[in-house]
Amino acid sequence: MAEEIKKKYVCFDPGEVTRETGIPGVKLDFNYGARVLVPEGSYRVRFTDLDTSSILYDAEASGALVTSTKKYYIRFRVEIWKDGALLLTHDLDLKGKTVHIRFPVGTLGDILAWFPYAEEFRKKHGCKVYCSMSGKLAELFRPAYPKIHFIPPGEAPKDCYATYYMGIFFPADDRFHQTTDFRVIGLALNIPYILGLEVVERRPRLTPAKKRLIAEPYVCIAAQSTSQAKYWNNPRGWIEPIDFLKALGYRVLCIDKEKCHGSGRHWHTIPYGCEDFTGDRPLQERVDFLGHADFFVGLGSVLSWLAWGAGVPVVMIVGFTMPGTEFATPYRVQQFHTCHSCANDQRHEHHYDDFGACPHHRGTDREFECTRCITADFVKDTIRRLREQEKTGRSQKQTAH
Repeated sequence: MAEEIKKKYVCFDPGEVTRETGIPGVKLDFNYGARVLVPEGSYRVRFTDLDTSSILYDAEASGALVTSTKKYYIRFRVEIWKDGALLLTHDLDLKGKTVHIRFPVGTLGDILAWFPYAEEFRKKHGCKVYCSMSGKLAELFRPAYPKIHFIPPGEAPKDCYATYYMGIFFPADDRFHQTTDFRVIGLALNIPYILGLEVVERRPRLTPAKKRLIAEPYVCIAAQSTSQAKYWNNPRGWIEPIDFLKALGYRVLCIDKEKCHGSGRHWHTIPYGCEDFTGDRPLQERVDFLGHADFFVGLGSVLSWLAWGAGVPVVMIVGFTMPGTEFATPYRVQQFHTCHSCANDQRHEHHYDDFGACPHHRGTDREFECTRCITADFVKDTIRRLREQEKTGRSQKQTAH
């Protein structure tokens, strides 16, 4: 019999419990689930989920740190006894408290998807929310979210009452940091589950500059991504749509960060025929370009999320995810005649650290067929539909006025 592989679950260091309860030696906070520190003695600790009336933990403790296994938002009741007498009942109450929402380092698209829920959490609970992220991202969000406080990764606010960790957690059956399988509910919607919010899609608010940088009509595109499965793998795919857009009178600007990107045997340069606006440019500059574009054509990747946040229509070419994984767009380009949506396949976990991963057909003539079989005509027809619907929408607004 094959040896069972032991799964490794992530664990964070939230630091020591420092908030006093008024009871000598007993401390309490919610900085990594419910946490209670009791001194030596005959103590008993109980954690209850007030929303479901479920007792999650109830046991004796002495000279110990007692923590809940669940680290996501739960409306906890904490009860502490000593020598059989109830000493303390404390219900989680975030109003007016300092709350830390921690975002992972090294990702952009994910945080664009997740950040709007931090603002919803702040409004729901009336708490003072601190979000940790890179300075570049903080500057991108700050203008539209003035009531959120931003701090660098690795730092924590003083006198923090509760901390919540954002992400999709591996292995996918991790139920310590997330309530359910992110492959089923999608990348963005994992966060309202973690934060106990209404599970609805929320668009990030970004603020493009009012001044237009380019006078002529233009379209932004992005063809690079973080894994080969996200690329449009039709070898002639981009050529025809770019020619089509230029024939319509558009300038076509490629705003990828990298002019050439890849790994191993998979490498990509910017598509032929577009204008090169690649480079390590400020994120706000990309938002400014996107905000005045007629529309954006890209993949299920970061710049599509940036375009969505900037408020422009998005043509999204995808294959390895199911609808609902990314934000909803009426201009999603996906075919279901071949293998597809491996990222949502619960039979296995997609290896995001493997650039060339194609779980079902790697090394065969069916490799990456999910996007390789998306035709240029399909994309051009979607662009035609977008233009017609946008034209109709503008006409209706003018008629209403």
